[in-house]
Amino acid sequence: MGRPLKALFRILILAAVILTIWFYTGIMDKSQDKVLIKEDHLAEMDQSTVNHPDDNTSSKPVSERPKQGVSLLIGKDLSEVEKELGAPQRIDETMYGYQWYIYNLDYKRYMQVGIANNKVVTLYAIGENLDVAPFEIGQSVEEIFNTQYIDTNLNIELNGNTYRFELNDTDLNLRPIVQLGNVYVQLYIDKFTGSLSGVRFLDAETLIKQRPYELVYSGDLIEAQAPSEESWQEIEIGAEQEIFDITNVLRVRYNVKPVKWDETTAAVAYGHSQDMAENNDFSHTSKKFGSLNDRLNKEKVDYQTAGENIAANYTDGPASVEGWLNSKGHRETLLNKDFTHLGVGVFKKYYTQNFIQKGE
Repeated sequence: MGRPLKALFRILILAAVILTIWFYTGIMDKSQDKVLIKEDHLAEMDQSTVNHPDDNTSSKPVSERPKQGVSLLIGKDLSEVEKELGAPQRIDETMYGYQWYIYNLDYKRYMQVGIANNKVVTLYAIGENLDVAPFEIGQSVEEIFNTQYIDTNLNIELNGNTYRFELNDTDLNLRPIVQLGNVYVQLYIDKFTGSLSGVRFLDAETLIKQRPYELVYSGDLIEAQAPSEESWQEIEIGAEQEIFDITNVLRVRYNVKPVKWDETTAAVAYGHSQDMAENNDFSHTSKKFGSLNDRLNKEKVDYQTAGENIAANYTDGPASVEGWLNSKGHRETLLNKDFTHLGVGVFKKYYTQNFIQKGE
């Protein structure tokens, strides 16, 4: 790429960043109820194409890896993690070849550490009191875009293969990604507050396996081994508990009382996720089992009011909750102060939350 074209490319990227900052400034200046992304966009599909990346793509500067904070755990042995954090409260299976070590005793320090082959390959942090340097939970998006180089493309070379993630406008505004040394940082932005909701740190191989953005690659595509049916059941149970935990992390953050788990309601939610998956029907109303009220009543669930969130084809449980947080209707359900109990049902990559209010 010649110097004039490189200069033009950088000007275009700068303009995109300026527009993104303006986007969030507009959110803060206007009503918090403004819906910027239609709710049907929550049924996102993983996208990947087998094409050769443009070899002339301009390379972006890479910031150094942080010298403090939880990101230092990436690449560490499990023994070092348990020495620093202690034993996890739970270990969940995933579809990507690692296990989530769950630390949920304190919602303000909630964290999931991904372990594969005895090493940390990823980490999801949403607790307000965690050190996620060089970022902070609650940090304004203006500050993030003013201090980090955020591009619409992310290029990775690994084991002789070339990968390019291409971010669309929604990705750039709600879940941009930053490279810090050999660690990749996916930032979850709360569009209603214009602030950082959660952070996911990953190594290159795990990022490529998850493919959270459109991917163009040259060479071999790194893919996680498809889970067996038995493994899927374990993965689903773990995702259900993660969604429950993260929901309460967010409710506490926004000064709403945590909900309690309700097993019968969870069974109703699981049935709806399975029904949507098997019939390829993404809807709150099942053609076979009816509305949420119909399904709860059939199982004789005792409730006064009820609400439901659904999602499909997200990377995992944490990603689905971050998605609900950025949709006006789903957010209102997630943070509704009247709800007292929650049941979560996950079937493959379909996610359902059923909230209910029980009488005193």
